[in-house]
Amino acid sequence: MPRDLPVCNGNLLVAFDDRYNLRELYYPYVGQYNHTMGYPCRFGVWCDGRMTWVSDDGWERSLKYEDDTLVTCVELVHQDMGLKLTCHDCVDCSSDVYLRKIVVENLKDGERDVRLFWHLDLNIAGSREGDTAYYDPRQKALIHYKGRHWILISGANERDWGLSSYAVGIIGHHKAQGTWRDAEDGSLSRNPISQGTVDSVGRVMVRVKDKAVAYYWICTGSDMAEVTALDQNIRSVGPETILRRVRTYWKFWVTKGDNPTELPADVVKFYHRSLLVLRTQIDNRGAIIAANDSDVMQYNRDSYSYLWPRDGALVAHALDLAGYHETTRRFFTFCADIIDPSGYFWHKYNPDGSVGSSWHPWADHNGNPQLPIQEDETALVLFALGRHFEMQSDVDYLRGVYKSLIEPAADFLASFRDDATGLPEMCWDLWEERRGVHTFTAASVWAGLMAAARFADIFGDADRSRRYLRSADEIRHAIDKHLYSPEDRRFLRSVSLEDGRVVPDRTIDVSVMGLLICGFLDPEDARLRETMENLEATLWVRTPVGGVARYQRDNYYQVSGDLENVPGNPWFLCTMWLAQWRISCAKTLSDLDGAIELLRWCIRHALPSGVMAEQINPYNGAPISVSPLTWSHATYVSTVCQLRDKRRMLLAKPDDEELQEAA
Repeated sequence: MPRDLPVCNGNLLVAFDDRYNLRELYYPYVGQYNHTMGYPCRFGVWCDGRMTWVSDDGWERSLKYEDDTLVTCVELVHQDMGLKLTCHDCVDCSSDVYLRKIVVENLKDGERDVRLFWHLDLNIAGSREGDTAYYDPRQKALIHYKGRHWILISGANERDWGLSSYAVGIIGHHKAQGTWRDAEDGSLSRNPISQGTVDSVGRVMVRVKDKAVAYYWICTGSDMAEVTALDQNIRSVGPETILRRVRTYWKFWVTKGDNPTELPADVVKFYHRSLLVLRTQIDNRGAIIAANDSDVMQYNRDSYSYLWPRDGALVAHALDLAGYHETTRRFFTFCADIIDPSGYFWHKYNPDGSVGSSWHPWADHNGNPQLPIQEDETALVLFALGRHFEMQSDVDYLRGVYKSLIEPAADFLASFRDDATGLPEMCWDLWEERRGVHTFTAASVWAGLMAAARFADIFGDADRSRRYLRSADEIRHAIDKHLYSPEDRRFLRSVSLEDGRVVPDRTIDVSVMGLLICGFLDPEDARLRETMENLEATLWVRTPVGGVARYQRDNYYQVSGDLENVPGNPWFLCTMWLAQWRISCAKTLSDLDGAIELLRWCIRHALPSGVMAEQINPYNGAPISVSPLTWSHATYVSTVCQLRDKRRMLLAKPDDEELQEAA
């Protein structure tokens, strides 16, 4: 189930599913720790003797954001109950507080009592045991804690601060369904404390003739003093002040870069939403997290809440293109801190910088040692840092990461190569599914070495510069020799090195776009053009949904066995790579129309909130796998930026009548 509405400040991330259950609560890192483990935390309404949770049938739900902000605009209507609720959720940009405003509208005659219930099923620090929850009468609030994780829950109406009632109890133990059941008669037991596997419910009451307003908030911190101080601050400044400053902050933030206002309005609006969704998945200390949707745990008992250096590098490049350089510098600093002393990045990392889980083995099938890495993860960090420097020329920053990041990574890339072919050694591909020598990886290693050579020149490291350039040149020739197939008239996905033989993998794979993404080949190169024509013809999904699959016979979350028409599920990022190809080939403004249509394909197939998944169902467009996927939104952002830049370049040509008319 996707996470339709994430809200975040870089420390605290809260996300809701399509039925408006709170499903994710991460703190103090984005992606670590998950204090809900994905279990639903409910929001309920009692009126006229009837209680329903807003996730129940009978509610009409519209889950969106206010334009250009990370403040939600959720409309909930229950015709039988005669109630409409409009909710605005946010995480404060100045403190680690989640806040919700609820406007209750009475759709019937007469004044009515409405009771609002908030249920929290917390599994603090990601485990279901050892928690404590209690009611604090001084704050009129509920508090959950375990160790150094403290979470306070409170609320208010227009007259009174604090919860009007409460209950704490056991959930999931000895068949206990949870304290949320206690709310279904409109009253709560007022049980004041429980330990172990616990949940809680708090209540705020309003009296409604036409409209009434209530608020609910969660404060997070490391001890009781911290969360109670945050609670007192909300009462001091008022919830409306928090909402106002969050709106103001994000409206300024999302337009502060090189805003592509000259592009179609719908494309720009979705560009802003993608930037904001991106920011919800980035920790303030530099980790760019792939996704925070715990439903994927059902697939392999692990999450996407990790930094993959490859994903992070491509996201950072998109943010640099958009003008958010301070965010990318934190990412590069994070990379300098976590890189292995041998000069490579491991598979993935936790947001606190520790090494994450992995399925890449340290030994081959014969027990021989092998590095469990994807070399493109190391190479792309250098590539992205090189592009960052081209835009910023921040040599002082570069000096700080030259010895710790650039030098060891480039030394590794230059040496981790097959002596016979000159290609990089075999490693895992960017899809993390197969070992070999991959075109995407080889192109990224070439690009990383080219960037490192320039850095070495800047710091007078002539020997390293020459070695990096020589290695890059040898890789270039090896790619031309071994990864291009004249008989197929296209570049190969990969080859494997077996007993001195180079064995080709002829599967058509969108990853060959690495040749363009990394700047290895010019769009005018006939070999690249033929490769891309072959790729589009083969990987375009031939259903009304459309879009581009990753590769032929992709069985990851496979929906269809009709591999002739559906080679795999359509992915947002793969479709955007096709758009980038069209942009790179454009000679006139009208040539850009095909790329704009693919951008609009993303808009059509995103959730109503603007969130994009990893992939979608090829027949109904429903999201599949994690949602939002950070990489999807980053690829949309980078595509829009490339469209912006290409359009400006075309308009700068003085000899084209079509362009001058458009200008």
